[in-house]
Amino acid sequence: MSESKYDGPAGRKIDDALMTRESWKIFQIMAEFVEGFERLARIRPSVSVFGSARVSPDHPAYQRAEETARLLSDAGFSVISGGGPGVMEAANKGARDGKSPSVGLNIDLPHEQTANPYQEIALNFEHFFSRKVMFVKYASAYVVFPGGFGTLDELAEILTLVQTGKTRQIPVILMDSAYWQGLVDWLEQRMVAAGHIDREDLALFTLLDEPQAAVDAIFDYYEHRGFEPSQAEREVLLDL
Repeated sequence: MSESKYDGPAGRKIDDALMTRESWKIFQIMAEFVEGFERLARIRPSVSVFGSARVSPDHPAYQRAEETARLLSDAGFSVISGGGPGVMEAANKGARDGKSPSVGLNIDLPHEQTANPYQEIALNFEHFFSRKVMFVKYASAYVVFPGGFGTLDELAEILTLVQTGKTRQIPVILMDSAYWQGLVDWLEQRMVAAGHIDREDLALFTLLDEPQAAVDAIFDYYEHRGFEPSQAEREVLLDL
């Protein structure tokens, strides 16, 4: 019997061994979700922190991220980062120096991603999509420092999920207003003007500069409702 099949009129060969490997990948994906759900559900409330992997400890973004994470940790929030260098390292370092858990969601990449030593809880992922679910599912807030494509990816993810009602609304804070203002202007002048998003969508995030202001904004948001999701929000998060 042939060990390959033909798919479609072009006669493209599909190797049976490759098909088998792809089918079995589902179990690896399931394992990532199960471990993430079991371990992260125990550390609420938490705040997910994002930013560039390419900043050194003497960079202002690193220093602000470290201070912000320490303040959040002392205030009772577990701090979740991507587990790598730069802003991710700063977030884990600040959280470790505070009172609450420092969590890293690590992923193996060809460059940039090396695990930082400040993680008290470390999870490892092969797939970006399962990792991104973990950033969102248990977060009470997102704090986003200057970064590159990966940071924009995470920012777009949470804004899309909130905008479409696929997750609960949470504070999304962009730190360093000078860095983000150009993007905000573009969103308003291009996306809003073209009708691709509503003007009200610009209220899904807040621009801030100081670490304490970020912590205060999160507490202000939850002042009259508590950090735990409502029953309706729990149902939404089950389908995230």
